[in-house]
Amino acid sequence: MKRLTTAALLLVVGFLAWLAWPRAPEPVAATPSRQRAAAAPIENRTSKTENSIEGVSPIADPLNAPAGTIRRDLEILNEVFAAWQTNFPHEGNPVGENAEITAALAGENKLRFAFVAPHHPAINARGELCDRWGTPFFFHALSGTRMEIRSAGPDRKMWTGDDVVRSP
Repeated sequence: MKRLTTAALLLVVGFLAWLAWPRAPEPVAATPSRQRAAAAPIENRTSKTENSIEGVSPIADPLNAPAGTIRRDLEILNEVFAAWQTNFPHEGNPVGENAEITAALAGENKLRFAFVAPHHPAINARGELCDRWGTPFFFHALSGTRMEIRSAGPDRKMWTGDDVVRSP
């Protein structure tokens, strides 16, 4: 009888140890509260697929809208950078040339969240965000959290009198 009790006790202890054994966490499905993540790559990028999109912000949707103005477009981009800073408070603005900044804003970031839709009409074939005249914006980081945004204006030539600049 003592052997049977010992065997039963060992069986129970073994079962409890199995239940308590650490396991790898199961993947968590994206929910509306976790929509701070993901976007598909821009057209000329192949590192991710459309299936990786978990969230796309509508902030940049009116960018270059026919009824809008270049001043409004620059305000929209300023709002996009403000949203970026809210989600990456310790990293500052995305860095690099226009295409690298655009890629980060279009979802190639650690949250995989698109602040600008990856296939937005304002993104050209080279992956650059462009103004309403089709010229790539010039992004100049004034600091880690302040971004100057420049449009070449209607003459499509940067650094001329008709350029439009948004400095925070």
